[in-house]
Amino acid sequence: MGLFDRWRSRRRPPGADDRSPRLGLKAKDLAVLAQLVHAGADLSQPRHVLHYLHFSTEEAARRAEPEARAAGWEVEVRPPLPAYPDLWSLICQRHDVVVNPDTVRESHDLLQALADRHGGEYDGWEAAV
Repeated sequence: MGLFDRWRSRRRPPGADDRSPRLGLKAKDLAVLAQLVHAGADLSQPRHVLHYLHFSTEEAARRAEPEARAAGWEVEVRPPLPAYPDLWSLICQRHDVVVNPDTVRESHDLLQALADRHGGEYDGWEAAV
C-alpha cells in the first residue's frame, strides 16, 4: 500500500449530514438547493417552504408545536400514515422564505434542535419552485 492509498483509506466519503466547510450547509440541503435551481427557481424570490419533523408519540409532536410556532412557522401535527403507524409528523411551513445558504442553515439548525429536544427526528425540507 502506497502513501496515498493509506491517506485515501482514512478519508471518509462525504455523507448527506456532512457540512460544507465554506457555507456550513449539510450536503442534503445543498442537494435541495441544486434541485430548485435545476428546476428553474429564482432563489432571490420568496417561496413556500415546508420542513418535516417526526415523533414517536402525538404528545411529543404537540410539545414541539408551540416552539415552532413561536419561531414564526405555521405548524400542523399530522397523525401517522398507515405505512408508519408509530410516526407523528409536525409540518412546519412558511410562504415567504427566500431560500439561500443562510436561511436554509438557520431553519435546519433550529428545527433539528427542536426535534432533538423533544425526542424526534428532523426529516428535511422542500420548497416550491
